[in-house]
This record gives sequence, structure tokens and C-alpha cells, in this order.
Amino acid sequence: MTPQFANPVQWQQNVGLARTACARIFRDGGSPADALKVFGLEAVHVPLDWSVVVDRVAASLSQPATQRKAA
Repeated sequence: MTPQFANPVQWQQNVGLARTACARIFRDGGSPADALKVFGLEAVHVPLDWSVVVDRVAASLSQPATQRKAA
């Protein structure tokens, strides 16, 4: 599932980054709501599934405002 606003290559990279970060939070005993808090997102519905969290995190990373420029 690639959103309309994202470059497909960038989307796949962001999904990979989101999966890695969420896996680390899961291994440390965190919840899906904790993962959203780490990325500064609101946990609207508390009983979230990890796949939903990965998609939300990837979508937030794909937003133009969160793109970082090299120094």
C-alpha cells in the first residue's frame, strides 16, 4: 500500500525504518501506543495493532515537513 502523496521508493524505505523502530520498541516491552509517542504521534485509539502503527509512522516520515536535509 503506497499512499498517493509518497514516492514509492521513499515509502518502502520509510516502512523499513518504521518496522525496525517498532520492532525495537516491541522487544523492549513497549506497546503500540508507546511507539506512536516516540514519533510524536497521537494514539487516538489505544488498542492499536502493530501493523497500523507501522503504517502511521511510515506515513509521518513521508510527510515533506519531516524530511531532513544533509548538513
